[in-house]
Amino acid sequence: MAEGRLVIGTQRYSSWSLRGWLCVRLAGLDVGVEVVPLAGAGQTAALKTLSPNGCVPYLEHRGAVVWDSLSIAEYCAEHHAFLWPEDRAARAWARSVAAEMHSGFRAVRSALPMNLGRNRPLAAPLAEDVHKDIARINAIWTEGAGRGGPFLCGSGMGNADAMFAPVVCRFLSYDVPGLSSTAQAYMQAVRHHPLMVEWYAAAAREPVEWQLDMYETLA
Repeated sequence: MAEGRLVIGTQRYSSWSLRGWLCVRLAGLDVGVEVVPLAGAGQTAALKTLSPNGCVPYLEHRGAVVWDSLSIAEYCAEHHAFLWPEDRAARAWARSVAAEMHSGFRAVRSALPMNLGRNRPLAAPLAEDVHKDIARINAIWTEGAGRGGPFLCGSGMGNADAMFAPVVCRFLSYDVPGLSSTAQAYMQAVRHHPLMVEWYAAAAREPVEWQLDMYETLA
């Protein structure tokens, strides 16, 4: 019998859900997964009383209640420490870039919403602040994966990668240019990780009725 549940949103669109789901799956927590179709723009009524902050992801595990993807990442690391690097300096770097992703890059989030069904660039040129975000993300990926890779902190996917996985999805969906060869190789490593393959497959199986015009009609 499962030891709890993880509530996530539409897998085609929900970047925060992907982060929490990856951490939970990497840690091997025995929980059931419930998907709540998102209405967009914070209008999903089913979430308002479901989690303390009215958002996904939301985790219940062995009596603990955890919300917010970064908190879920830390909770999962308490069960499986490998989700952060063993080396103190590397662990500090991984936590820093994960927190930077969690709180920043608003221009990329706004201009390039996650849509796993999309595979084309935007028609209009990207704004300067979006290019700045892309350059910073490129630098992080190049530095982290450039130390040996293929992931940000070595040979295995961890919490830092989980934080950046939705950005990988965005950059692939919108064919973002100007990335280093190291960053491009990193994106491929993330995209072809078995858990990412599983997530993409689940997103492809979602009902068409769950799709939102606000994302599907973006030029």
